[in-house]
Amino acid sequence: MTQPIVVAALYKFVTLEDYVALREPLLQAMVDNGIKGTLLIAEEGINGTVSGSREGIDGLMAWLKNDPRMVDIDHKESYCDEQPFYRTKVKLKKEIVTLGVEGVDPNKKVGTYVDPQDWNALISDPEVLLIDTRNDYEVSIGTFEGAIDPKTTSFREFPDYIKANFDPTKHKKVAMFCTGGIRCEKASSYMLSEGFDEVYHLKGGILKYLEEVPQEQTKWQGDCFVFDNRVTVRHDLSEGDYDQCHACRTPVSVEDRASEHYVAGISCPHCWDKLSEKTRRSAIDRQKQIELAKARNMPHPIGYNYKQSSTEA
Repeated sequence: MTQPIVVAALYKFVTLEDYVALREPLLQAMVDNGIKGTLLIAEEGINGTVSGSREGIDGLMAWLKNDPRMVDIDHKESYCDEQPFYRTKVKLKKEIVTLGVEGVDPNKKVGTYVDPQDWNALISDPEVLLIDTRNDYEVSIGTFEGAIDPKTTSFREFPDYIKANFDPTKHKKVAMFCTGGIRCEKASSYMLSEGFDEVYHLKGGILKYLEEVPQEQTKWQGDCFVFDNRVTVRHDLSEGDYDQCHACRTPVSVEDRASEHYVAGISCPHCWDKLSEKTRRSAIDRQKQIELAKARNMPHPIGYNYKQSSTEA
């Protein structure tokens, strides 16, 4: 029996003044360990999701932790049977998660971390304002019971949403969450800078909660969107039933794929009447490349979805 692929989501806010010089050694460490996926590095830290063998992931984590700044890097794992990435990349960024507000630095100021085991009690408090910091397409397929959906299409929209809807003099307790913990960590730093006093965020994010909290105790509803070819995971971290529309990035359910408006790789019920002609042509060309790669029995380096190919076969 073949060993499952290990998928590791990792991040840390930490000052990396040498992040430009770090890029090539980090990329080489990924290659040496047979790692696929993308890591983002900036002066404020490191973020990304990668995959590989058990030995490969262990090797990469050991390499990272040789740097004293990375010893306690946040790291969560799940598993899948197929390689969910086809490239190995390290990208230099201004921010490892883009909020677009100058001066927000989780290395200097951050909200209170809440362990998964304590999260249910916190969000059951009627005085707590619970905010999902993820984008609308992520929230649409799963979120915590009672959570507010900001209906943002980009994390950059989050500050304006907060300013328009909430007042630090009225909303005394705020709890936030995201997929792996990084987005809400930055969001909590922003909220504190705006004068909110009690700001909490789920340590390790949804993925750590699903890993550690039994299903019979859960307050999570639905699937969790992940940024790889699995598209979603269930509460037990097994792969969900969603695909993703290449044209609009929206997760598409089994019911969506039965719609007359669903054309694999080109359109779905969420975007078929909204796509520009340029986007539609790009999606068609992309799908042709995927089909050509499939005919040659080769994975396409961008956008290939093995679940889609297997359902079409």
